[in-house]
Amino acid sequence: MVPAGDEHRWSVVLAFGLVYVFWGSTYLGIAIAVEHIPPALMCATRFLIAGTLMLAYCALRGRPIAYSARRLWQMAVVGTLLLMGGNLTLSYCEQILPSGLSALLIAVTPLWFLVLDAWLLGHHQISRRGSIGLALGIVGMIVLLWPKLTATGSIGRRELWYSLSLLGGSFSWALGSILSKLWHSAELDPLSSTAWQVTFAGIANLAFALVNRDLSRVVWTAGGVAAVLYLVVGGSWIGYTSYIWLLRHAPSSKVSTYAYVNPVVAVFLGWLVLHESLDFYILLGSAIIVASVILVTSAKVTTKTIAEEMPAVESAGD
Repeated sequence: MVPAGDEHRWSVVLAFGLVYVFWGSTYLGIAIAVEHIPPALMCATRFLIAGTLMLAYCALRGRPIAYSARRLWQMAVVGTLLLMGGNLTLSYCEQILPSGLSALLIAVTPLWFLVLDAWLLGHHQISRRGSIGLALGIVGMIVLLWPKLTATGSIGRRELWYSLSLLGGSFSWALGSILSKLWHSAELDPLSSTAWQVTFAGIANLAFALVNRDLSRVVWTAGGVAAVLYLVVGGSWIGYTSYIWLLRHAPSSKVSTYAYVNPVVAVFLGWLVLHESLDFYILLGSAIIVASVILVTSAKVTTKTIAEEMPAVESAGD
């Protein structure tokens, strides 16, 4: 029999692996899907299919799916911040930006985690190493976006605005993640609560798609449908469920390490499948951003009170 501690550790390792691999490949899936399917409609289709089927599975398995109005509201907020504020923004940007570059810009998410974790959860103060990582991340972003910052044409400026909007999307994602951790309760079933988040995100995206008249512009191709189905299974069912589970079983700073693994997968797949180019600024900027994220996620946690010190130390060792 495997000891409980070892079993939990291997579950954490497996969940990290699933998030790393499947989410790294979703950038490619999104880029293919939005070629003919408007982003909001693509997200609505993806999340409504994933969420409703997950809820049906939970009901058939006897898992609790009925929650108070307050809990449902919290799930709606978290799901919308993560999968509309974060994912819909990414989907729109990938109509203009290469999937690899989009993944690299999203890699700044752990920097938002550091700031929001300190402000909202109050578990720790930003250490000197973390502050250096934040500063380095800003430098990396400037290098990565330098060609667009100095561009004089309308195409370069448009790419710059889309790139900056991804920073807002990553902030929304980090905020939703922190709120998920803040509002977590032992009474919540991890699978059904995740299903509700995904479903609410699907409803929000559908409302936006209808207002935006996406149904009149959609072209359902075999490649697009296949990409959406992959996003449902790999991105939502496997990746997102593993991510939400990790938020409850590992420190958020460690969970956010997916942000410097996924870009490696995304850049490689974008180059291999979509033949996306890699220039000096992308290579240098990505190296600086990855270094900054490593500094942030490996920085020593400085707790605010002695009473909080032991739980922080214990969680860091999971």
